[in-house]
Amino acid sequence: MSEIHHECLLIIDFGSQVTQLIARRLRELDVYCEIHPFQKVTDAFLQELAPRAIILSGGPASVIDEGSPRPPESVFQMNVPVLGICYGQQVMMQMLGGKVERGDGTAEFGRAYVTPTDTRIDLLTGWFMEQREQVWMSHGDHVAALAPGFEIYGTSPGAPFAVTADLDRRFYAVQFHPEVHHTPNGKTLLQNFIQDAGFTGDWTMAAYREEAVRQIREQVGDKQVICGLSGGVDSSVAAVLIHEAIGDQLTCVFVDHGLLRQAEADEVVTMFRDHYNIPLIHADEAELFLGELDGVSDPETKRKIIGRLFIDVFQKYANGIEGAEFLAQGTLYPDVIESVSFSGGPSVTIKSHHNVGGLPEKMGLKLIEPLRELFKDEVRALGMELGLPASFIGRHPFPGPGLAIRCPGEITREKLDILRKADAVYIDQIRKHGLYNDIWQAFVAILPVRTVGVMGDSRTYDFACALRAVTSVDGMTADYYPFTHDFLGETATRIINEVRGINRVTYDITSKPPGTIEWE
Repeated sequence: MSEIHHECLLIIDFGSQVTQLIARRLRELDVYCEIHPFQKVTDAFLQELAPRAIILSGGPASVIDEGSPRPPESVFQMNVPVLGICYGQQVMMQMLGGKVERGDGTAEFGRAYVTPTDTRIDLLTGWFMEQREQVWMSHGDHVAALAPGFEIYGTSPGAPFAVTADLDRRFYAVQFHPEVHHTPNGKTLLQNFIQDAGFTGDWTMAAYREEAVRQIREQVGDKQVICGLSGGVDSSVAAVLIHEAIGDQLTCVFVDHGLLRQAEADEVVTMFRDHYNIPLIHADEAELFLGELDGVSDPETKRKIIGRLFIDVFQKYANGIEGAEFLAQGTLYPDVIESVSFSGGPSVTIKSHHNVGGLPEKMGLKLIEPLRELFKDEVRALGMELGLPASFIGRHPFPGPGLAIRCPGEITREKLDILRKADAVYIDQIRKHGLYNDIWQAFVAILPVRTVGVMGDSRTYDFACALRAVTSVDGMTADYYPFTHDFLGETATRIINEVRGINRVTYDITSKPPGTIEWE
């Protein structure tokens, strides 16, 4: 539960794959919200959190089945607005005296259209300007009879009660998913709901920055903090925020494993040591990492070697920092949200972050995670608030194992050098054509094959490479970016002319799924 005190909206999670999207939409509307699994939401929990409004998420279960997930009865006795979405609508009806039935031909999956039966309701302000609204449905069961006090305000072919409400109690329920972008006007509906709940929109990055600084100072006191700096956006924003709070009590340890992009290590050192004047240890351990990776081609083995060495190296340098009692990490909110499995049991999705896995326990350190309330886009907004360069904040994601997973097969210094140069040319091309911000992630992979070519009437036998560029919202799914053939031809020519060691360039047009974004 958050220690930062804002007007809070509680999202009770019943296991929907898109519950996080509800929170993201609300945060975009400057409303602070927390996601908690239904098992955790007890009467005591509700009393302590004291939410101003509650949203019941979708989920894979059927409310008709015995033992299906339920919120506590007290949710409906708190005198706050409640919005049920999909499964949330059905559980609300079931608990308040309505009736839910199996699909029997009324199931809806995908795009559907809701038509109004009565628009005299604030929840639907801005809706039905063209008689019907496109929405995204994903339900087998449907509400067959409304609970006492509810009226119908919208219907669809498979959901006779697509929009319902009990205006006296400020209970609202929709069968569709307003949080997904396939419901184009869904954000308006959510905005209407939070306005009805009286939220003033006090969730801003300026306010978060101020309160986070205060909390860090209270937590740390006069002790020392070490931060594992990867050079990525998350750990960098965390480091700058903590430094603003405690100054030279923070020391960053930047483990350089020799698998970074061209000039990246110098950029990180310059930005933190020179521009921000943050104490920084540049642990140049490229020889150690590349030595242990020599001859290794299996991708999982590569990852394990890099992860193990990172911890060893970080601990070696951290042990030299006298009086360190805290370890700072760039953990984000999606890393700490508990999800719910289909069977109804909790399935914690907390993951090891930034390769510092078991370090806090191993080193006897306490954790500082100043970004754990934030989504990725909010971290970027906080970085801008803190004054980090826009070019740095907007960088494409870069994997922890670095170029190791963009070099299928054995890793050699020669291949890494070729890969860095080819990648730099490719990114330069993307920037020159004004495409960088349209792309989620772009990189070059050097392939573990050599091909025959002809350059200047001479035979060559050099490496082939693959260009990769994808569009995505969150990295969970992705599609390849539709470069023009002119762009690809120009880029291939530049790489072959400017990078000695490559004589063939290909473009990867695989989506995710079935492929992954990275090659390994």
